[in-house]
Amino acid sequence: MEAAGPAVQKAQWQGRRDALVAAIQGAHGAYAPLVMGIVNATPDSFSDGGRHDAPDQAIAHARHLVAEGASLIDIGGESTRPGADFVPASEEIARTRPVIGALRDGPAFLSIDTYKASVAREAVRAGAAMINDVWGMQRDPAMASVMAETGAVAVLMHNRETIDSALDLHDEFRRFFDAILAQAGRAGIRREHIVLDPGVGFGKTDPQNLDSIRLIGSLREEYGVPVLLGLSRKSLFGRLLGRTVDERLAGTLAANLCGQLQGAAILRVHDVGPHVDAVRITGLLATKAVPATGSSRS
Repeated sequence: MEAAGPAVQKAQWQGRRDALVAAIQGAHGAYAPLVMGIVNATPDSFSDGGRHDAPDQAIAHARHLVAEGASLIDIGGESTRPGADFVPASEEIARTRPVIGALRDGPAFLSIDTYKASVAREAVRAGAAMINDVWGMQRDPAMASVMAETGAVAVLMHNRETIDSALDLHDEFRRFFDAILAQAGRAGIRREHIVLDPGVGFGKTDPQNLDSIRLIGSLREEYGVPVLLGLSRKSLFGRLLGRTVDERLAGTLAANLCGQLQGAAILRVHDVGPHVDAVRITGLLATKAVPATGSSRS
């Protein structure tokens, strides 16, 4: 792909992006979510910080997640956990661009996890087809134009600077998503390229976090666009279950499968293999489908 001219590279990227849009729309319609694997190329992420911060480690981990069945890989160069250190855009690019470049011709679609427009632009140039912005274009004023100019799939997440336990979350979602979808339209972002994220764990109480999952069906119905659910190993499960970060798979699976039944199109997770299996079985049970292979005997 590197040897091809700019026009050919652009056409190849657009074909990849269009295939991603089709896959997301298919998952959205079928209640059969794609599994997105998390690659934190950071030293301080809450769950696996420092395990994959070197490019070769991040690349190897991504390939492992793809082998487990990940359809997408979300690559981040700055932790979004509360209290995490700010990372300059130049450092974030240095952390993520080599990983994207090494994976761009692989079987999985690539996403950049960033709220910085300059990082998003460089990631798309390197081969990412999705921009996953945890601030929903509200932190960097240039993000909307970068999403429109690149034509990447745009994940727009609900987030708040502060927690307000008195909020009616349904009303809050309507106000927030009405505003950012209008902003996206003004910027020229195509509606079919948009994915919404309720933002579990961001600016919410634990009851509001649970309501965020319950409201996925409402988001689908009201806006008609796919929804991404990202709650893997979050502190919510530590508080509700008394589990350490490495003991939260069961809680994560349960919540994500509820999200699947509500209609989530993408599940963003650390533990890809168990989610791929659980999503498949949930889909079979929900649709009364007959497995293509396998024995009827236990």
